Amino acid sequence: MFKRAQPSRFSAALCLVLGLAAAPLWAADHAHHGQHGAAPASQSAASVLSDGVLKKADKASGKLTVAHGPLPNGMPAMTMAFPVKEAAWLRQFQPGQKIRFAVDDVAGVMTLVRIEAAK
Repeated sequence: MFKRAQPSRFSAALCLVLGLAAAPLWAADHAHHGQHGAAPASQSAASVLSDGVLKKADKASGKLTVAHGPLPNGMPAMTMAFPVKEAAWLRQFQPGQKIRFAVDDVAGVMTLVRIEAAK
């Protein structure tokens, strides 16, 4: 009768490589399934407030410079100038003031989207 062929090491390796290569495609295609009814990431990021100290309000550039600790988005502690969502904030808050704030990616730029005076 016929002798059954044994799979070669090459074909086993090929199956492994193709399977590993397809995994990221499957994950990307199915990543949204666990998020039904969840708020978009940008909304949840803006709801988490971080502590900081306002260092400078630059009305000409539309930015507030804030000294802050590590942020929820992974940004390390630093002093950084952020564009603001609302121009009125440039007049409302003063250098040296302790604030609570949230930043979010707006058109590829980390922008201050929420701010309040710290208590």
